Amino acid sequence: MTTGTSKISPPGLDLPSRLGRGARLTAEEWFWAIGYAYALFRHTASLLRNRKIKSPVLISQIYFTGVEALPILAVISLGIGAAVIIQGISLLPQFGQGELTYKILILVITRELGPLLTALILAARSGSAVTTEIGNMVVDHEIEAYVAAGINPLSHLAVPRLIGITVSMVFLNLYFNLFGLFGSCWIGSLIHGIPLGQYLGSLVLVMTASDVLSSLAKSVVFGLILATVATYFGFQVERAVTEVPQKTIQSLGVSMTLCVVANLVISILFRLG
Repeated sequence: MTTGTSKISPPGLDLPSRLGRGARLTAEEWFWAIGYAYALFRHTASLLRNRKIKSPVLISQIYFTGVEALPILAVISLGIGAAVIIQGISLLPQFGQGELTYKILILVITRELGPLLTALILAARSGSAVTTEIGNMVVDHEIEAYVAAGINPLSHLAVPRLIGITVSMVFLNLYFNLFGLFGSCWIGSLIHGIPLGQYLGSLVLVMTASDVLSSLAKSVVFGLILATVATYFGFQVERAVTEVPQKTIQSLGVSMTLCVVANLVISILFRLG
């Protein structure tokens, strides 16, 4: 019996090639993702200009993403508003800065946590659902049926979801802000006896147009990110059913990361402006 000796290269010697291959695959992935986003936005602009949006899909997406998410957003916004008003009124007057309570309330709810938390909730709830739905359609060969029938899957499936999620994001962000501010007003009057007129007057004095525009810009950008990423990873599914949860998890991670980065960038731009 002869014994062969196999030559196994140390892992360290193969590291550069593995890193290079990983970088190339990442670059290719980003290249295709950017191309997909461009095609999706171009189709969306064309369909909006020609008023050929599939209204049943759009209405269904707005109802699922927007209306059904109202209860959970109400609870979260009320809790954040109550925490800020309770802690602010309790601590800031001790340092002679009681008037900052309302400014902090605007910054926390309207400019920062409102848009971002709304986006993260929609990513976990609606974005993952869109990725799963489109992924299952790919596995069941429904996308092939659309193409065979001469129907563009982007126009029929992705564009209505892009518009629906973006519109819902703007609406839910406004809902989050209003519910959080008025919820904190109710908590403040209940616990500390703050008059409604004093509360609303203080909010009006500290709120600026920049606060509103920043919140609106973030909600639009976040909606576009969520819908684009969710549909992109849905179409990335190829054959196996096991790919669907994998792509859904990837979609969730990428969309949350991009929303956090976009939030930071928009905040810096509005501060510099």
